[in-house]
Amino acid sequence: MSLKAQITEDMKTAMRAKDSVRLGTIRLLQAAMKQKEVDERVELDDAMVIAIVDKLIKQRKDSVAAYLSAQRQDLADIESAEMKVLEVYLPQRLSAEEITAAVKAIVAEVGATGAGDMGKVMGAVKAQLSGKADMGLVSAAVKTALAG
Repeated sequence: MSLKAQITEDMKTAMRAKDSVRLGTIRLLQAAMKQKEVDERVELDDAMVIAIVDKLIKQRKDSVAAYLSAQRQDLADIESAEMKVLEVYLPQRLSAEEITAAVKAIVAEVGATGAGDMGKVMGAVKAQLSGKADMGLVSAAVKTALAG
């Protein structure tokens, strides 16, 4: 079953269970997916759906940080709950050690020598690790690898 079909089934399950948080979050995800399909006139595959989920999770993380700095724990809790629902649709994430090892291998493969090669390395890293790792951690690992 494709990820898109799984999301639709999960929405039906959430409706039956009257799980309003899960249902609302899945509806937001489906709206984002539909928007992408309409804007780009494409049928979404699993990789595109994962990219959308990743983007929504990043938005939730940013919102949680903003709400916590504004001392609005109630709103931060709502965003955190939505993040947990969305994380179900991501593949298993790589650990920090796995990210570091993959980045070192890609740096060696590309032949990068310094910070000037960051764009070249990030392009290769993004192609291999997109959807499998938090890109914030990946970027930090690339900077560390190129600095040392």
